Amino acid sequence: MKKIAAKVIAVMRECSHIAKNGTNSFHGYTYATSADVLSKVNAALVEQGLASLVIPELISLEEVKTAKGSIEHLATVKVNITLIDRDSDESVLITGIGSGQDSGDKAVMKAQTAAIKYAYMLSLSISTGDDPEADARTDENTSVAPAKKAAPIKTSAKSRAVTIPLKQEHAAAASYCEECGLKLTDKVRAFSESRYHRMLCMDCQKRALARA
Repeated sequence: MKKIAAKVIAVMRECSHIAKNGTNSFHGYTYATSADVLSKVNAALVEQGLASLVIPELISLEEVKTAKGSIEHLATVKVNITLIDRDSDESVLITGIGSGQDSGDKAVMKAQTAAIKYAYMLSLSISTGDDPEADARTDENTSVAPAKKAAPIKTSAKSRAVTIPLKQEHAAAASYCEECGLKLTDKVRAFSESRYHRMLCMDCQKRALARA
Protein backbone atom coordinates (compact mmCIF):
# COMPACT_ATOMS: atom_id res chain seq x y z
CA MET A 1 0.00 0.00 0.00
CA LYS A 2 3.04 2.29 0.05
CA LYS A 3 2.62 3.52 -3.52
CA ILE A 4 -1.02 4.54 -3.24
CA ALA A 5 -0.37 5.98 0.22
CA ALA A 6 2.27 8.29 -1.24
CA LYS A 7 -0.16 9.43 -3.93
CA VAL A 8 -2.98 10.02 -1.44
CA ILE A 9 -0.60 12.14 0.65
CA ALA A 10 0.16 14.19 -2.46
CA VAL A 11 -3.59 14.69 -3.02
CA MET A 12 -4.00 15.73 0.61
CA ARG A 13 -1.21 18.26 0.23
CA GLU A 14 -2.80 19.71 -2.92
CA CYS A 15 -6.28 19.88 -1.34
CA SER A 16 -5.27 20.91 2.18
CA HIS A 17 -7.49 24.00 2.02
CA ILE A 18 -10.50 24.93 -0.11
CA ALA A 19 -11.91 28.45 -0.03
CA LYS A 20 -15.50 29.00 1.12
CA ASN A 21 -17.04 30.59 -1.97
CA GLY A 22 -20.68 29.68 -1.24
CA THR A 23 -23.07 31.77 0.86
CA ASN A 24 -26.14 30.65 2.79
CA SER A 25 -28.44 33.63 2.30
CA PHE A 26 -30.89 32.54 5.01
CA HIS A 27 -28.39 32.20 7.88
CA GLY A 28 -25.73 34.49 6.42
CA TYR A 29 -22.62 32.28 6.50
CA THR A 30 -20.13 31.10 3.90
CA TYR A 31 -19.18 27.52 3.07
CA ALA A 32 -17.13 25.46 0.62
CA THR A 33 -19.43 24.30 -2.17
CA SER A 34 -19.61 20.69 -3.30
CA ALA A 35 -18.61 21.82 -6.80
CA ASP A 36 -15.42 23.47 -5.49
CA VAL A 37 -14.50 20.44 -3.36
CA LEU A 38 -15.11 17.88 -6.11
CA SER A 39 -13.38 19.99 -8.77
CA LYS A 40 -10.19 20.41 -6.75
CA VAL A 41 -10.11 16.82 -5.50
CA ASN A 42 -10.78 15.39 -8.97
CA ALA A 43 -7.95 17.44 -10.50
CA ALA A 44 -5.55 16.24 -7.79
CA LEU A 45 -6.62 12.60 -8.20
CA VAL A 46 -6.15 12.72 -11.97
CA GLU A 47 -2.72 14.32 -11.60
CA GLN A 48 -1.64 11.46 -9.33
CA GLY A 49 -3.13 8.76 -11.56
CA LEU A 50 -5.83 7.74 -9.08
CA ALA A 51 -9.19 6.58 -10.40
CA SER A 52 -12.30 6.89 -8.21
CA LEU A 53 -15.27 4.52 -8.16
CA VAL A 54 -18.32 5.69 -6.20
CA ILE A 55 -21.04 3.28 -5.03
CA PRO A 56 -24.00 4.86 -3.21
CA GLU A 57 -26.30 3.16 -0.72
CA LEU A 58 -29.64 4.65 0.30
CA ILE A 59 -29.95 4.40 4.09
CA SER A 60 -33.35 6.03 4.49
CA LEU A 61 -35.98 8.00 2.59
CA GLU A 62 -38.88 9.55 4.44
CA GLU A 63 -41.46 12.30 4.14
CA VAL A 64 -41.30 15.16 6.67
CA LYS A 65 -43.70 17.97 7.43
CA THR A 66 -42.25 21.48 7.49
CA ALA A 67 -43.20 24.32 9.83
CA LYS A 68 -45.34 25.71 7.01
CA GLY A 69 -47.25 22.44 6.75
CA SER A 70 -45.87 21.26 3.41
CA ILE A 71 -44.43 17.78 2.82
CA GLU A 72 -40.84 17.26 1.69
CA HIS A 73 -38.59 14.26 1.12
CA LEU A 74 -35.59 13.65 3.41
CA ALA A 75 -32.95 11.20 2.19
CA THR A 76 -29.80 9.86 3.87
CA VAL A 77 -27.18 8.25 1.65
CA LYS A 78 -23.91 6.46 2.36
CA VAL A 79 -21.22 6.33 -0.33
CA ASN A 80 -18.21 4.04 -0.63
CA ILE A 81 -15.46 5.55 -2.78
CA THR A 82 -12.67 3.27 -3.96
CA LEU A 83 -9.46 5.01 -5.05
CA ILE A 84 -7.44 2.83 -7.45
CA ASP A 85 -3.81 3.51 -8.33
CA ARG A 86 -3.24 3.31 -12.08
CA ASP A 87 0.40 2.28 -11.68
CA SER A 88 0.32 -0.28 -8.86
CA ASP A 89 -3.33 -1.47 -8.85
CA GLU A 90 -3.38 -0.76 -5.11
CA SER A 91 -6.67 0.61 -3.79
CA VAL A 92 -8.12 2.28 -0.72
CA LEU A 93 -11.74 2.67 0.40
CA ILE A 94 -13.19 5.85 1.90
CA THR A 95 -16.77 6.38 3.12
CA GLY A 96 -19.12 9.32 3.62
CA ILE A 97 -22.69 9.95 4.79
CA GLY A 98 -24.93 12.82 3.70
CA SER A 99 -28.54 13.96 3.99
CA GLY A 100 -30.64 15.94 1.54
CA GLN A 101 -34.14 17.43 1.69
CA ASP A 102 -36.27 18.56 -1.23
CA SER A 103 -39.92 19.07 -2.12
CA GLY A 104 -39.41 17.40 -5.50
CA ASP A 105 -37.30 14.46 -6.64
CA LYS A 106 -33.84 15.79 -5.80
CA ALA A 107 -33.52 14.68 -2.14
CA VAL A 108 -31.47 11.58 -3.00
CA MET A 109 -29.23 13.53 -5.39
CA LYS A 110 -28.59 16.18 -2.74
CA ALA A 111 -27.78 13.48 -0.20
CA GLN A 112 -25.38 11.72 -2.60
CA THR A 113 -23.58 14.97 -3.38
CA ALA A 114 -23.21 15.79 0.33
CA ALA A 115 -21.98 12.26 1.11
CA ILE A 116 -19.28 12.40 -1.59
CA LYS A 117 -18.23 15.88 -0.48
CA TYR A 118 -17.82 14.90 3.16
CA ALA A 119 -16.14 11.59 2.30
CA TYR A 120 -13.36 13.54 0.59
CA MET A 121 -13.25 16.34 3.16
CA LEU A 122 -12.91 13.98 6.12
CA SER A 123 -10.63 11.39 4.49
CA LEU A 124 -8.29 13.97 2.92
CA SER A 125 -8.39 16.33 5.95
CA ILE A 126 -9.57 19.26 3.85
CA SER A 127 -9.74 22.46 5.89
CA THR A 128 -12.47 25.07 5.35
CA GLY A 129 -13.53 25.98 8.90
CA ASP A 130 -17.19 25.45 9.80
CA ASP A 131 -18.90 23.91 6.80
CA PRO A 132 -22.73 23.67 7.07
CA GLU A 133 -24.77 22.79 4.02
CA ALA A 134 -26.55 25.69 2.33
CA ASP A 135 -30.15 25.38 1.25
CA ALA A 136 -31.94 28.63 2.09
CA ARG A 137 -35.36 27.39 1.02
CA THR A 138 -35.15 24.29 3.22
CA ASP A 139 -33.82 26.35 6.13
CA GLU A 140 -36.76 28.73 5.79
CA ASN A 141 -39.34 25.95 5.57
CA THR A 142 -37.85 24.17 8.60
CA SER A 143 -38.41 20.45 8.95
CA VAL A 144 -40.17 19.79 12.25
CA ALA A 145 -41.77 16.34 12.24
CA PRO A 146 -41.69 13.08 10.29
CA ALA A 147 -44.94 12.41 8.45
CA LYS A 148 -44.95 9.04 6.71
CA LYS A 149 -42.54 6.72 5.01
CA ALA A 150 -42.14 6.65 1.27
CA ALA A 151 -42.99 3.60 -0.81
CA PRO A 152 -40.32 0.90 -1.36
CA ILE A 153 -37.48 2.01 -3.65
CA LYS A 154 -34.44 0.44 -5.24
CA THR A 155 -30.88 1.61 -4.78
CA SER A 156 -28.26 1.55 -7.53
CA ALA A 157 -25.93 -0.51 -5.35
CA LYS A 158 -26.33 -4.13 -6.40
CA SER A 159 -29.98 -3.43 -7.38
CA ARG A 160 -30.93 -4.00 -3.77
CA ALA A 161 -34.52 -3.13 -2.69
CA VAL A 162 -34.89 -1.01 0.44
CA THR A 163 -38.34 -1.39 2.00
CA ILE A 164 -39.56 1.50 4.14
CA PRO A 165 -42.79 1.01 6.16
CA LEU A 166 -45.64 3.40 5.47
CA LYS A 167 -46.41 3.92 9.15
CA GLN A 168 -44.47 3.85 12.38
CA GLU A 169 -45.36 4.71 15.96
CA HIS A 170 -42.03 6.34 16.75
CA ALA A 171 -39.52 8.34 14.67
CA ALA A 172 -36.96 5.53 14.74
CA ALA A 173 -35.28 6.21 11.37
CA ALA A 174 -31.55 6.87 11.73
CA SER A 175 -30.64 10.55 11.68
CA TYR A 176 -27.24 12.09 11.05
CA CYS A 177 -25.71 15.49 11.69
CA GLU A 178 -25.89 17.63 8.55
CA GLU A 179 -22.44 19.10 9.22
CA CYS A 180 -20.20 16.26 10.46
CA GLY A 181 -22.24 13.11 9.68
CA LEU A 182 -22.43 11.90 13.31
CA LYS A 183 -25.44 9.67 14.10
CA LEU A 184 -28.01 11.46 16.27
CA THR A 185 -30.27 10.17 19.02
CA ASP A 186 -33.98 10.96 18.76
CA LYS A 187 -33.67 13.39 21.68
CA VAL A 188 -30.76 15.32 20.15
CA ARG A 189 -32.46 15.43 16.75
CA ALA A 190 -35.73 16.73 18.23
CA PHE A 191 -33.96 19.44 20.22
CA SER A 192 -31.80 20.49 17.25
CA GLU A 193 -34.75 20.78 14.86
CA SER A 194 -36.72 22.74 17.47
CA ARG A 195 -33.86 25.11 18.33
CA TYR A 196 -31.80 25.34 15.12
CA HIS A 197 -34.24 24.02 12.48
CA ARG A 198 -31.60 21.56 11.27
CA MET A 199 -30.26 18.14 12.27
CA LEU A 200 -27.06 18.86 14.24
CA CYS A 201 -25.05 16.96 16.84
CA MET A 202 -24.31 18.63 20.18
CA ASP A 203 -20.88 19.92 19.10
CA CYS A 204 -22.23 21.40 15.86
CA GLN A 205 -25.12 22.96 17.81
CA LYS A 206 -22.55 24.76 19.98
CA ARG A 207 -20.77 26.05 16.87
CA ALA A 208 -24.09 27.18 15.38
CA LEU A 209 -24.89 29.02 18.62
CA ALA A 210 -21.47 30.71 18.55
CA ARG A 211 -22.13 31.94 14.99
CA ALA A 212 -25.55 33.34 15.89
